[in-house]
Amino acid sequence: MDSSPIDSSSSSSTLSSPTSSPHSAAHDNQSRTLTLSQLEQCKVEERVFEIYRIFSDAPAHTQTLMVELWRDKHIEFLTRGFNQLGPSYHVLDANRPWLCYWILHSRALLSESIDTELENNTIDFLSRCKDKNGGYGGGPGQLPHLATTYAAVNTLVTLGSDAALLSINREELHSFLLRMKDSCGAFRMHTAGEIDVRACYTAISVASILNILDLELVTGLGDYILRCQTYEGGIAGEPGSEAHGGYTFCGLATMILINEVDKLDLSSLIDWVAFRQGVECGFQGRTNKLVDGCYSFWQGGSLFIIQRLLSIAHHQIKSSPISLKHLSVDGNADSASFTGRKPDRSPYQIHDFDGEEAGKISAIGLEFIKITNEGPLFHSIALQQYILLCSQVLEGGFRDKPGKQRDHYHSCYCLSGLSVCQYSFSKTADSPPLPNAVLGLYSNLLEPIHPLYNVVLEKYYKVQALL
Repeated sequence: MDSSPIDSSSSSSTLSSPTSSPHSAAHDNQSRTLTLSQLEQCKVEERVFEIYRIFSDAPAHTQTLMVELWRDKHIEFLTRGFNQLGPSYHVLDANRPWLCYWILHSRALLSESIDTELENNTIDFLSRCKDKNGGYGGGPGQLPHLATTYAAVNTLVTLGSDAALLSINREELHSFLLRMKDSCGAFRMHTAGEIDVRACYTAISVASILNILDLELVTGLGDYILRCQTYEGGIAGEPGSEAHGGYTFCGLATMILINEVDKLDLSSLIDWVAFRQGVECGFQGRTNKLVDGCYSFWQGGSLFIIQRLLSIAHHQIKSSPISLKHLSVDGNADSASFTGRKPDRSPYQIHDFDGEEAGKISAIGLEFIKITNEGPLFHSIALQQYILLCSQVLEGGFRDKPGKQRDHYHSCYCLSGLSVCQYSFSKTADSPPLPNAVLGLYSNLLEPIHPLYNVVLEKYYKVQALL
């Protein structure tokens, strides 16, 4: 879920500063080496801090204009994406349902309605992406894939009409999800494809929102995701890999939807995600990586979700004290020293299911948003500042960071992150945000989302009423 296939910040190469005299004090200072990651970080900080300096020095009325959400420009940019895309978009030929989702979800967040012609064209196109045996491919005739299935279903849910929802064959889709289920408990992205946490989330999200989630899909999945939580607290794409913001969101949301979130170490997960918000006010996706606007949702959304789980986190802390008996004489501890007893799950699940109710696990998405929000675990206003001043493009659309180009992916997840910020103080899912929770004019306010699926909350309620 990184924003660029080529990320210079990951390089470990070094550059040396020029030196003067080999014996001078200046030489000692100048001979320090910086990695390319550090150099890129310095460049980003300079660009961001210059924007913040200009904002800070501006008169009050100018500051208000600078943090205005340029709705009309964004809608214009998004609408053009449906009509014609430039030649550079050919690399997304196998991701066309994603383009539908990014654009339509962004428009829904901006409260922009969809005309009948656009709706019908979208339904027709996605129907041609549907495989006869279930699942959606990246385009007509392409291999069904869990990622594009998630994008297609979320698009149809966002359209929200009877025609859109009835175009989904839930029985075939359930069969497809079962075929993607691996013996280890996780899911494959496609037939003979990779197994990772992203596949797990897209499968479970689709099953949950369409009310076809059952114990057969859930079996063994929680244990797989638990193995992906790293020593830092974040969640990796697969066991043994590095913690990542996108996978952390996917793993956390999945564990909630299958009613096993209490298995995760939520305290360390909170720490890892919270410390990804950097000096630029935005979030980075991994340790020692650059800030990126899309993580406004992937990381901010994770913390927004955990705000409703603090009672579970507090119980874990109280019931799982650090054990000292595993400490060796030299004071070193093995990994088991910090793995306490898992708390009794029964009082700390989102909902208890047993017997005949076991097949109703899909109801957890609805149960979750009824839980009282405990308030933000991140600096909400600071993140809004980064999104509006550094990611927003005045010509329309959003970007990764200053110096990058706008695109529909970042537009979608920057807007989703902005919505998360605005409602982060709201006690319930349906309560309006406080005026001081919205940076800039109150007209900046977006539609609220269901954070587990990243669809507008109103659209979620509608699909639950119809299916």
